Parts: sequence; structure tokens; C-alpha cells
Amino acid sequence: MTVACQSELAALLEVGRTVRAVLDALRAATVPGVTTGELDEICRDILQQRGARSAPHRAYGFPGHACISINEEAVHGIPGARVILPGDVVKIDVTAEQGGLIADAAETVLVPPAAPTPMALAACARSAFERAMEVARTGRPVNVIGAAIEAEVRRCGFFVIRELTGHGVGRRIHEAPTVANFADPWATDVLQDGLVIAVEPIVTALPTRALDLADGWTIATADGGIAVHHEHTIVIRDGAPLIVTA
Repeated sequence: MTVACQSELAALLEVGRTVRAVLDALRAATVPGVTTGELDEICRDILQQRGARSAPHRAYGFPGHACISINEEAVHGIPGARVILPGDVVKIDVTAEQGGLIADAAETVLVPPAAPTPMALAACARSAFERAMEVARTGRPVNVIGAAIEAEVRRCGFFVIRELTGHGVGRRIHEAPTVANFADPWATDVLQDGLVIAVEPIVTALPTRALDLADGWTIATADGGIAVHHEHTIVIRDGAPLIVTA
């Protein structure tokens, strides 16, 4: 999607605020003893209160309202009876549709007591996103984003899962362009003013690949290592991008 007018931007910001409200509530509720299903009920209730819907639930039939992935699960974890335990690394990914537009964001919650490696991974994913925001500008190729992410992740001594990428978003959950988390030489599409994309570093301590689990949704690390995830929906501009879900 490319934002064409102020009314579209206002609608996009509104759904971004809804995603932010859900993430804030779920972060606060992610404590030892709560189930991922109970977290999902919080997501469902806030979306309903704000006149929004879960975009993956509606578009793809995802069996939940938020994706909640734990430890070695990288993305698309199904909420249910699993109980959050001390020390868990919980990735909360919320994609909402409201007023015909979609925003997507994810955060990693480190349940105390947090171990040093997950803490470093989470800090790295955040700093990689920030480095991407320094180069994501109108007129530049999309691969500058992945190059910035990969460079920062390598500087931290970590790795990205290359199969998992960011994407365009706005009218559908997944739109063009693909936004890799590495310097993809084929990703030469030019970032246009007003383009809406989701940028989402997914970081691991060791090089690994994505593994599809038997439930048909969850994607985990092939080596069983911890993954972290940090994502926002942004609007490309001449200067610093507008972070819709901040």
C-alpha cells in the first residue's frame, strides 16, 4: 500500500494505535502462570472494543487472534493451553484490521528471570530495527533495509533467520515488496514515498534455518535455539520513516 491522502494516513495511524494498545496490554499480562490462550482472549477483547479484527484470523483462518511464540518458536505460534514459565522468551505478534486498513507489529517479552543471551538478542533486534530506520528513505532500494539489519546483527555477534522477512502491508497482511533481513542483491525495488511496510528483524544466537512445525502454523528454529522478534509498521518518507505502531 502507498498512502495517497491524509484520510488514509489517519486511518492507518488509528489501526496502528489499536495494535499498540494490544501489545501494551499483552506485555503487561505476560507473567508466569498465564496461558497463551488467556493472552489471546485479551487481544480479542481489545480488538472488539476498538472496532477492529485480527487480520490473520480473518484472512487466513489462523486459530487465534494474536500469534504467540515461545522460546525456539520464532513466529506464528498458536495460542492455547501452554502456560508461561519463568525465563520464557515470548514473542507477541499482533496484526489488526480496522477501517479497511491493516497494521502489524511484534515485541519480545523476556519473562523474569531473563537469561543474558535472550537479553542480548532482544537488545540486538531492537537496535537492528533502529539502524534500518536510519536508511529507509524515499528513492533508495529496499535492500538497504536488510543490509542495515544484517550489519547490526552481525556486529552484535548474532544471526538473522534468512527465510523470515518483512513485507508490504496496508490493505492486505502481506503485500509487495518483500523486505529481507539481509542484503538481498535481488531486492532492488525502489522505496516510494508513502509506501507502507513491516520491518521485522528476527534474530538468533547461532546460524539456523526456519522449521515448519506439525501444527501447520508455527515456525521454529531448526536447531532449537532461542529466537527474538521485533517489528513495526512504517511509512516511507524523505526523512525518517513514520512508525505507525510505535
